Amino acid sequence: MAFSSTMSTLSLAASKSVAIRGDAVRVNAAKPRAGAAGFTVSANADADRLRLHNLSPLEGSRRTKKRVGRGYGAGQGGSCGLGMRGQKAKKGPGTRTGFEGGQTPMYRRFPKLRGIAGGNSNAVNKHVVVNIGDLAEAVAANKLDGSAEITLESLKSAGLIKATGFYRNLPLKVLGEGELTSGLKVKAAAFSESAKAKLEAAGGSCEVIPARPKWSREAAAAAAK
Repeated sequence: MAFSSTMSTLSLAASKSVAIRGDAVRVNAAKPRAGAAGFTVSANADADRLRLHNLSPLEGSRRTKKRVGRGYGAGQGGSCGLGMRGQKAKKGPGTRTGFEGGQTPMYRRFPKLRGIAGGNSNAVNKHVVVNIGDLAEAVAANKLDGSAEITLESLKSAGLIKATGFYRNLPLKVLGEGELTSGLKVKAAAFSESAKAKLEAAGGSCEVIPARPKWSREAAAAAAK
């Protein structure tokens, strides 16, 4: 088997043998000529190839096992690094996570906060929101009818609110970011102070619709009668 390659800046000394993973490869290097420098590599087909009997592990993959517990003169101590007796010095799984020797552990001493994310219920959205500026842009783009009442259903139909999943049952709240030049009639569950002031200043109206009553067994039983 013969290989040929051309290199412009490499010159090899006289012929020599190179062993590559068990294969005997002989390199015959000629004196480089101007404009056409190169060398020829030939391999012996009968040489030992990579087989199961000549495989060897990678360097550093097989580490010498550390012999512990052979006395202090060996350098690794007499207790195998486990200390002087006790539960953690015995064989077995040891102690469970959070165990503090029998006393009340820390995760039980802390108060139990109810609600989402450990009591941070204020971080959960309670409304789907829309700004005054978004309403004005939608009316200017003929996505909303400025003469009709603007409700949560009309905003969903216009594509201004995409209430899906958890947000599909939330009420509407109008915020005051942006400017409004024409009066609009808006019905929502809540208005911010700035949104209410801008709507009334432009000649519009703000109608607060009551929130959906919380379900209770007593109210459902009374309605069924």
